Parts: sequence; structure tokens; C-alpha cells
Amino acid sequence: MDHVDLLVDNLFRHESGRLVSAIARRLGTKNLALAEDVVQDALCRALEVWKFRGIPDNPAAWIMAVAKNRVLDLLRRDRTREALSHLFIENGSPDEVAQPFDIDALFHPSAVQDGQLRMMFSCCHAKLPEEAQVALMLHILCGFSTAEIAAAFFSGISAIEKRVLRGKKILAEAKQLLDLRETDVAERLTSVQRALYLVFSEGYHGANPVFAVRQELCHEAMYLVGLLLEHPLGRCGSTYGLAALMCLNAARMPAREDASGNFVPLKLQDRNRWDRELILKGHAFLGQSAQGWELSEYQVEAAIASVHACAASVESTDWLAIIALYDHLLELRPSAIVALNRAIAIGRHAGAQQGLASLSELRDREILNSYPFYWAALGEFELQAGQPATARVHFAKAEDLARNAFERQHYARRVAACG
Repeated sequence: MDHVDLLVDNLFRHESGRLVSAIARRLGTKNLALAEDVVQDALCRALEVWKFRGIPDNPAAWIMAVAKNRVLDLLRRDRTREALSHLFIENGSPDEVAQPFDIDALFHPSAVQDGQLRMMFSCCHAKLPEEAQVALMLHILCGFSTAEIAAAFFSGISAIEKRVLRGKKILAEAKQLLDLRETDVAERLTSVQRALYLVFSEGYHGANPVFAVRQELCHEAMYLVGLLLEHPLGRCGSTYGLAALMCLNAARMPAREDASGNFVPLKLQDRNRWDRELILKGHAFLGQSAQGWELSEYQVEAAIASVHACAASVESTDWLAIIALYDHLLELRPSAIVALNRAIAIGRHAGAQQGLASLSELRDREILNSYPFYWAALGEFELQAGQPATARVHFAKAEDLARNAFERQHYARRVAACG
């Protein structure tokens, strides 16, 4: 992929969701396919023109201008002008219906942001299961193809296509993007937060076969959470906690890959490369999250990330505080993975033998036995306990279960370290 192709691909991730949401805000969700076609045309035009004329100083503004002209072209056509003008008025918000169509107003930054925010809540429809909500958000707001979503979640392409089509059908039935009334936001805020959490997690911990870390996906999730915080009804303790968690985890991203793009575990990361500005921002969000009475899983996870961010090394980390926070997290969101992380923290604090004992007490074996990090944790504690042969078996199991080449290479190195 050359420089222009890569730039257009990155722009597609960020700009497509913004523009599709803005156009769908006025054309209505029943014309979502038309909005997607307009944006796709603009991006294809960029790919064609930039290879010959060079990349403009403001690529995003260039794409927006092309999309704007494409909408005007549609309006000027005799066969579509009347129908589309009717659509723009019919699907406008109550304060827009009586006013003539204004193309500049359609692409005004405030209108674009409003469209994105309304699209987020529209994607999290109660009729859709969580995996369909996330797939729809990845597809519309983050510009993911169905093949990319399938690879991210280890699912078949046809299954993802069905989820996305089902989601678009639900959107079309609604006819318009959701109006952000208090009842609508209250009903869907938890789903929106969860979907954004999963989008960020896919970028940060995902199973992409090409990249160990999908930074552009993490940044897109952070941007969308920022939009959520700008809305009075989305500005609450759990959203601040989610923003804090993303900032504190994203701060580690510069050190999570080496020069070759290989994954670097927490213990070996150069903490001088952590983004201190993001850490400070995360701590500020975490402080703001404590202003209300609620306590969400995101606030607790952010507090755990904060303890890591404040530690000079793995050895000097306040593991007792982390264990206590995992106890709270298990109350809020009991899961095999949270219990595994707590057991690892116990081993970090009390030693390898205690870590192995904690791991042996875990339930949900069906989930853990297929989870590479469980076997890797067993391998680390066995190696620390002076059992390299046993550790080697566990690391080999983790290598077999690894989700991408970067994880496999890391576990292969751990196998080799066992001698």
C-alpha cells in the first residue's frame, strides 16, 4: 500500500463516519445506502486525483468539499431534485423543516458532530444484540468493511454481513436518526458506552493479523467518547470513567510495540515512552468521574490503569490496591477474564506459588482453556517457581491459541526462554 493509499485508508476510517452520519441526519436512515454511496464516491475521487496532483494541504476538507458537491449534483438532477429536496425537508429536525435546504449548514462542524452522536445512539437499538450494535458502529462510524469486522471478532464474513444488514434494516425502519431526548439517551447510554469500550478494546487488545495495536481505532473510539462528553446527557461519571480508561491505556501505546511492530508486554515496556500528557488527561477524567454517586466498571478499570500509570516498574506497582480494585470489578462485572487478572495480580504481589494457587481456583474452565493469556500466566508463574519444563508446555499451549502472528512470536520467545 503506497503513501496515498494509506492516507486515504486512514481518512476513510475517520471521515466516512462523520460524513455518512451528517448526510443521513438530513436524508433519513432509510436512505443510508445513498449517504454511503456519496461518501464512497468522494473517497474514490480522492484516490484518483491525489495520485496525479499530490495530496492537498487539508485532505479532510478536500473530501468534505467533494462530498458536498456530490450532494449538490444529486439535487440538480431533474429526476432526483424534487424527491431529494423533499427528503431533506421531510427528514429534517423540527427546527429545520420550515427552512430551505442549506448545503453549508449540512456540513457545518456542529451538524456533523450532531449527526455522529445521533448515529451512535441509533446504532445501539434495543432490537439489536450487543455484537450487532458493535458491528454496525464499526461499519458506519469507523469505516470497517464486513471482512475486517469478521477478522476482528473471529467470525465468518457472511455472519457479519447479516448482522450489519439486520442493523441497517432496523435503522431504515426508524426512518430518522434518533433524537437525543432524555429518555432515549437514558435507555441507550449504557449500550453506547459498551460499544465504544469494545471498539477501543479491539484496537488495543485485538486480534488483527497485520498490526499488534490498531492505534487509529483506539483514537477513533476516544474521539467518539469525547463527543459523548460534549452532550449534557452523556456527561456523567461512567462516561468520564470510560474516557479516563481510554486515555490511561492509550498512554502506553508508544511502548507496546518495538521497532519491528512486535508486541511488548507490560513488564518489558520502556515507561519513559508512555505519553505523560495522556496520563494527566486520564487522571483528570478519573477525578471528574468521582463527582456523582454512581460507580461503573469503567471507573474501576480506569483506577486500575491509573495505578499502573503511577508505578515506576512492575515490581514497584501497588498490587494490593489492584487486587482490591479487581474485587470491586468482580462485583460489578463478574467474568472469567476479570477473575484471571485478579489471580495474576495476587501472584505479582505474593509470589509465583500463590499465583499458581489462585489460578488453580478459577472457574469457567471452558472459557479459560481457550484463552491464550491464561496459559501464558501459568507459564510465567511456573517459570518463576523454577519449573521450566512445565512452563514450556504452558507457553506452547498459549502459542497454539495465539490470535495473531505477534502473539505467536511473543509466546514462541517465551517457549525458547524455558531452555
